[in-house]
Amino acid sequence: MARSALIELAAGDSADHDDKPGHECGVFGIFVRDADVARLTFFGLYALQHRGQESAGIAVSNGRAIRHYKQMGLVAQVFDEEKLRPLTGHLAIGHTRYSTTGSSRLENAQPFVVESVLGPLAVGHNGNLTNAAALRRELLTRGVGLTGTSDSEVITQMLAGGEGHTWDEKLRVFMVRAQGAYCLTVLTRETLYAVRDPLGLHPLCLGRLGETGWVVASESCAFGPIGAEFVREIEPGEILAINEDGPRTVALMPAPGRAECLFEYIYFARPDSRLHGTALHAMRVAQGRELAREAPAAADVVIAVPDSATPAAIGYAQASGIPYSEGLIKNRYIGRTFIQPDDHLRKVGINLKFNALADNLAGKRVVLVDDSIVRGNTSGPIVRLLREAGASEVHVRVSSPPIRHPCFLGVDMATYPELIAHRMSIPEICAHLGADSLAYLSLEGLIRSTRRAPDEFCKGCFIGKYPVEIEPVEKEVFEVR
Repeated sequence: MARSALIELAAGDSADHDDKPGHECGVFGIFVRDADVARLTFFGLYALQHRGQESAGIAVSNGRAIRHYKQMGLVAQVFDEEKLRPLTGHLAIGHTRYSTTGSSRLENAQPFVVESVLGPLAVGHNGNLTNAAALRRELLTRGVGLTGTSDSEVITQMLAGGEGHTWDEKLRVFMVRAQGAYCLTVLTRETLYAVRDPLGLHPLCLGRLGETGWVVASESCAFGPIGAEFVREIEPGEILAINEDGPRTVALMPAPGRAECLFEYIYFARPDSRLHGTALHAMRVAQGRELAREAPAAADVVIAVPDSATPAAIGYAQASGIPYSEGLIKNRYIGRTFIQPDDHLRKVGINLKFNALADNLAGKRVVLVDDSIVRGNTSGPIVRLLREAGASEVHVRVSSPPIRHPCFLGVDMATYPELIAHRMSIPEICAHLGADSLAYLSLEGLIRSTRRAPDEFCKGCFIGKYPVEIEPVEKEVFEVR
């Protein structure tokens, strides 16, 4: 071609965080003829918005060139009719990104799109490579220029300039070299690839759209809004290629076992998504039932920290016989603004996010169910809010074990000094929160709720043992995603 097959359409800036574990990223891919694939990708990303709120991007191929657009912000802030109109073709990938503090900038937004000897390449990535620093140094030594701080750019450059005469071969070589967590959607001129790391740390699934269309996504909840049907999960270690001939498994890389992220089951994935054939909502209700059996409380009402803890609170109420009620109303849009609160609003803090229903709380002993406590920044203010609304007692119950260790495999789980359960005992945390009692679900109870074998999960953030060797990394040099 006389000009590059990459067509850039982009620009941007900004971000914000909370006490919950940092979300990961959402990846999406589609191959379908005679359809507006950019629009379908937009709605797929919209369904995956919970996995990342800092940037969004779409890359589309028409068989000759790849056009792409990405920007800082939510999916609906980044894309409108004008931005989608030039993105024409029959195969596309999309990405919505969460990052740690300091890496919220446009050069780290995805998909990454580069030109290579085999033609244009676009990559979307969810996860974190544990040997990213070594791979980055290797690229820089070879003279490859890097513009951002994410391991996703390293993956893109490894594929673009790596060994192999075909994309199939380059992806196989990449999987031999890469260590850690990665779910990839990879777009070339003619083919959509879906790649999942051999440990299966994070989810990736395949769906069908009509007679000849195919879709891949981080979660099955992205299929319903575009009329696609869930087919199966991408297997751990699988490289799946999708083109005119449909899906084809290129390779199935071996691994010593599985190590799925338990936080997908606790918090990250949407409750209407399915993992191993079961809706996550049902598993989270089961977590609440296990919690009620392990940590009963004498109380009048069970409430949830909305929205993520609602299924567990329902399960706690079912198993304990204590009525479930709404006690907190969440402002679902306060976290979606780029307007920062002033000093006065920072002081009222939690009231920006939650309002208490005093009529449901006054004079009552309350079980407050949350799905996790990471830094402990918001739990104390919530307990105070319930007391101000008239609750006579507040018993905090958490449907995950204490998080005592950071995550190095794609989740922003905070550092050791930031983790409240690392520096305090459970009685100390209870006093810090101002609760009447505090109890966590045991790791055994959590795993029982999944109905899976204990050796199929990564438990690193709970016990400090990880399924892969962790390479020390300076946070300023490499941002965990």
